[in-house]
Amino acid sequence: MAHNNWFQFKQFTVQQNNAAMRVGTDGVLLGTWTQVENATNILDIGTGTGVIALILAQRSSATIDAIDLDEGAIADAQLNFRESPWNDRLTAVQSSLQQYTETASEKYNCIVCNPPFFNNAVKSKNENRAMARHTHSLSFDDIARGVSKLLDEDGCFSLVLPAEAEKEFRSIAANYRLFASKITRVKPKPSKTIVRVLMEFQFDAKMPITNELTLETETHHEYTLEFSEMVKEFYLKL
Repeated sequence: MAHNNWFQFKQFTVQQNNAAMRVGTDGVLLGTWTQVENATNILDIGTGTGVIALILAQRSSATIDAIDLDEGAIADAQLNFRESPWNDRLTAVQSSLQQYTETASEKYNCIVCNPPFFNNAVKSKNENRAMARHTHSLSFDDIARGVSKLLDEDGCFSLVLPAEAEKEFRSIAANYRLFASKITRVKPKPSKTIVRVLMEFQFDAKMPITNELTLETETHHEYTLEFSEMVKEFYLKL
């Protein structure tokens, strides 16, 4: 998506000089899909450049804490937060989820995570990029356990995953009394298969609301109406 050292949105800029993972569609999807209408305090796990936290800041009046283990990512996130219109509501802290869970003084009514994906993939030679892309530093069990401790009883936890990881994550989350309440399965184009899944979890077990989202029409770089509606307040070209 972005190959520059910065990515310009309508109301903020994301500098990405140091973070292992740059601005991508997954983060934008999660930031625009997550329900924040009633959120007063949000935690962004593995914030990277801080793009999801910034999108959520634009969409809400919540205070937002963002954590990441990578020093470079936190440097970018802190700069991006400081230069945004919502700098008084955004905080970036270098910490693992495991450490943060032990020291956090409050619970959150909204938690988001765009986690490391590639469980069994070949690891990148760049150690920071490998850490951002692989689940060895933050396993699904780590995420579910951390969220179960940090989420308010009536709160929601949202994340984005590769489609093939849906079943595994839902199974692990259930061990921590976290149950899917909303699921959106994402296709790049109408003719393609589902590649991503957006999931919202709550402590209350019920039948999840499910739907599909297609990002582009068969014409290259032409967004569907539904995806355009999601991102029109953020992407410059819309």
